[in-house]
Amino acid sequence: MVMSEDEKKLTAYHESGHAIVGRLVPEHDPVHKVTIIPRGRALGVTMFLPEDDRYSNTKQRLESQICTLYGGRIAEELIFGKDKVTTGASSDIERATEIAKNMVTKWGLSEKMGPMSYSEEDGEVFLGHSVTQHKTMSDDTAKDIDTEVRALVNKSYSTATKMIKDNMDKLHAMSEALLIYETIDKEQIDDIMAGVKPRPPKGWDDKDDDDKKSSNSKDVKEPDFDNPASSH
Repeated sequence: MVMSEDEKKLTAYHESGHAIVGRLVPEHDPVHKVTIIPRGRALGVTMFLPEDDRYSNTKQRLESQICTLYGGRIAEELIFGKDKVTTGASSDIERATEIAKNMVTKWGLSEKMGPMSYSEEDGEVFLGHSVTQHKTMSDDTAKDIDTEVRALVNKSYSTATKMIKDNMDKLHAMSEALLIYETIDKEQIDDIMAGVKPRPPKGWDDKDDDDKKSSNSKDVKEPDFDNPASSH
């Protein structure tokens, strides 16, 4: 996939938004790698590598995941304006909404709804299923669930927005590094979050900077996507 300069810049800010929020929220997996090298349908990827096996999640951790998922869209909006926000965040929005809905309807993590299960019956969807399916909750309960899900999403969105606004210098610095190197690792991310100029990635030859900026990055090592890291 060949990306235009405008697409590369937007992708750099989008992925930087994910990475910065992921570094700042509590109980989140560490940021492992950020790249704007297209892979599949994704124009860029922010990878988070878990430090240990995890079989359950706290409410705080789930809210942090929602914040991080919205970090890319928020960065686009703050830098380019609401009219320039792209569809690139569609999967992020879907995942964030699913987490919020599960918190309310499955995991008992809503004070208003309490420790009860309100989830619909899972199963195959077939013609006529919605007609024959029994109603499992009242209209008022469904409305309360929608309100709670929206409140969770709005809270996380506001938290992530403040984090990015408070760290605009780091957002610009990380985006610039991605436009130069196209892939940055934990070392460069640590430098940026510490407020210092990021060191070049391992194997980067400073003498060839100008050539690599205009190339298709064929000499830049692609990130390893065959690991257990999550990505945005």
